[in-house]
Amino acid sequence: MSGTAGGTGAPIDRPALPAEIAELTDPGNREDPYPYLGKLRDRSPYIPFDGLVVVGRHAQCSALLRDPSMSAARDRARLSPTPNGPRTRNFLHLDPPEHTRYRRLVSGAFACRKVGALAPRIRQIALELFRSVPESGTLEVVQDLAYPLPLRVICEVLGVPFTDRPLLQEWSSRLSESLDPPLGPPPAHVATEAARARAAFVGYFRDLIRERRKAPREDLISHLLRVEENGSRLDEADILATCVLLINAGHETTVNLIGNAVLALLRHPEEFRRLRADPGLAAPTVEEVLRYDAPVQMTSRIATRPGRIGDTEVAPGDTVLLLLGAANRDPDVYPDPDRFDIGRSSAASHLSFGAGPHFCLGSGLARLEGVIALELFSTLLVRPRLRPDGITYKPNLNLRGPARLLVDFDGVRTG
Repeated sequence: MSGTAGGTGAPIDRPALPAEIAELTDPGNREDPYPYLGKLRDRSPYIPFDGLVVVGRHAQCSALLRDPSMSAARDRARLSPTPNGPRTRNFLHLDPPEHTRYRRLVSGAFACRKVGALAPRIRQIALELFRSVPESGTLEVVQDLAYPLPLRVICEVLGVPFTDRPLLQEWSSRLSESLDPPLGPPPAHVATEAARARAAFVGYFRDLIRERRKAPREDLISHLLRVEENGSRLDEADILATCVLLINAGHETTVNLIGNAVLALLRHPEEFRRLRADPGLAAPTVEEVLRYDAPVQMTSRIATRPGRIGDTEVAPGDTVLLLLGAANRDPDVYPDPDRFDIGRSSAASHLSFGAGPHFCLGSGLARLEGVIALELFSTLLVRPRLRPDGITYKPNLNLRGPARLLVDFDGVRTG
């Protein structure tokens, strides 16, 4: 997008949703949103109402994620605010150079060598989870594996007691339900519960920060308290917002990745047999899952200047909704895009972790957790199979994954 800088203009209200958007947002279509995403991709760029531009083509989404004229600051949008707007200041909703400063102060904890050093511990946790299931019976993938693995890892990284898992999981789930895109106001209870969860998280981390000031440890909270670059430090409000972001983003998307991966493999037995025959395919399997059934389906940017996306005029303050799930199945990039193929060489070009300055800071950790979970799932469980009617989906449109996934099996191999 190109053009000259301009103001955002007066806020505008959201009208009734057109049929194409209503289909996508219909809770009855959660199990398979891809036909509806495909329709929107074919119309992309598409303006369902003034102030919103929907983009679903891979090339356009990739370019817009890297475009410095597209802002991550949602308060620059012309669309009237809804109760699910940002409540805390975190670097996810900042632009360079401020975003760059925050990211540098945090990113050291997620450097490749530090993430790689977590592999033995991640494997140990995953093995403990598999060993805790009955010798034969049923694995509830979400609660028995997909949630506790990444949540325990990020708790240990941050320095948060895993014994508080029930609270953290509940608060995080409430926040995630409020992160759907700006297609209309969410139900009032969603916004209310999200606000309560956010307040609970802030109070919880404020107490932990107070403890770490008195007695620092080798954890990320202590690191955030002492980190400094060129005289720049994070104040308490910055640290609180960062902790809330990391505990939520640091596991919720990986929960969906693992759940979506197990489901895709068991629904595609030929691909599952390939992985079982060669567990070294776990890494490309993770990439194909990220492409085929993205844990994060969409993100948004705010135009800061007039310009064009294709032949479509974009005004300052317009919200540009990027349909990552649609872009990841763009036939211009992926031959036979609706086919699940763990050997697909182009899978790693997916946009599930975003692109540009806001490329996901925790992508390396999420990939590592996914790889280890799939390696063990494919080698330890004897004859795993989906239980009929054993899947229900989370209600959220954006953070996509099973809420419940029942897998029957005949035994657990030692490993």
